[in-house]
This record gives sequence, C-alpha cells and structure tokens, in this order.
Amino acid sequence: MKESYAKVHSTDTFGTVDGPGIRYILFLQGCSLRCKYCHNRDTWDISGGQYQSLDDIFDKILKYKNYMVFSGGGVTASGGEPLLQAKFLIDLFTKLKKENIHTCIDTSGMVALTPDIKKLLTLTDLVLLDIKHIDPEKCKELVGTSNKLELEFAQYLSNNSIPMWIRQVIIPGITDDEKDLLKLKEFIQTLKTVEKVELLPYHTLGKHKWTKMGFKYELDGIPDATTKDINRAKEQIGKPFF
Repeated sequence: MKESYAKVHSTDTFGTVDGPGIRYILFLQGCSLRCKYCHNRDTWDISGGQYQSLDDIFDKILKYKNYMVFSGGGVTASGGEPLLQAKFLIDLFTKLKKENIHTCIDTSGMVALTPDIKKLLTLTDLVLLDIKHIDPEKCKELVGTSNKLELEFAQYLSNNSIPMWIRQVIIPGITDDEKDLLKLKEFIQTLKTVEKVELLPYHTLGKHKWTKMGFKYELDGIPDATTKDINRAKEQIGKPFF
C-alpha cells in the first residue's frame, strides 16, 4: 500500500534541536511552500528523495530507542513538509506509540485540517509550528501563500490540547518589525498549549544548495541575524515563553 512507504530526503539519528531530548529526525521529501529563505531547497520536489518502507524506517528507529527514551527524546518528522505524507505518518506514529516513543512533527501548518491530519495529530505528542509571518500579505510575499491555514492550524492545536512550540525565523528587515512581533505576541497569547517560543536566527548556510541546483537565491544580500537581533525580538515577544 502507498501509505506504507514514504518519500524520504534524509535522516538524523542524533538530533538535539528539533524537540526535547535526543531525537531521530526523519526529513520527508516534498513541500508546497516556496520560502525565500529555505535552507533545504532540495526537499521541495516530491519526485526527489527515495522511497522507504514503513518497516525499514521503524526498524532503524528502534536501534536508537534506548538513547531517545533515556534523554526524554523521541522521533521528529520534518521536511520539507511532513504533513504532505500524513497517511504514512499515521502508520509510523501508531507503531511508535506502541513502543512508548515520543512523537513530534516539525511543520508550517500550511495544510487543510483533513480527517487524516486530525487523526495524525491524535498520535502526536508535540508540534513544532513554524509561523512564517504573522502578517498575511508579508507571509504571501515571503513563502508564496498567506498565513490563513497555519493560524487556523495553531488554533486547532490549542482547542484540542495538543502541545506546541511556536517557531519563527528572524530575518533582518523582513520578520523583525516591531509591530509584527507585537502582533505575533498577541496571537500567541490566544493559544492555550504553547510551551515554548523559539526565535531562530536567519542564516545563509543553505544558499549553496540554491546555486548548485541552478536557482537564484531569493534573499541574496540580506545579512544573517545576529544575537542582538534575536535578543531584541525576544524583548518584543516577552516572557514567559523563553
């Protein structure tokens, strides 16, 4: 069955930044967004990557179970956009829950709340939700679509008691406007299940992937975010999320 296979870009068997503890990170292939700052440009095309079976992926994960459980970690599905392969993740997370392995999804939330998505979220212990931009028009300019779906997704998580970490990439001159950060703060305050806010510094480490693939890097000339940029943004968002 198709849902017993996934299109996989790559894996990280010792991830420490995409959720709590030591994590097995499964980077799934394919993304419908066109983020100008994407550092994984090679994950967009769904025809890329390699098919891997549910059993093969699950068996590989189990080899690291002791490390994950001891550290309070687990498995994070990332991408690309992992929710494009929701049926597969339902199968995988069902098996992981039987092993008492913590499940996490790193997503933009830019998807319709279909029955498959809702079912998958019942099997998900934590969502890392990447708010691309709090302003709908600026969001469309930055990633190709407005933020309507991701804000609805966040509200759904909140209404259904699903823990989330809110993430936003701080891009100098694009996502660090004081008024926008205050709007983001106000939105976060409407959510009941936010455990943490992560402001991630924009960097150009993935630029070479764009040029290697023959594409123009969209944010050429934008400087990397500094520690000062992040601290200033944190002051706007404020406690208790940091």
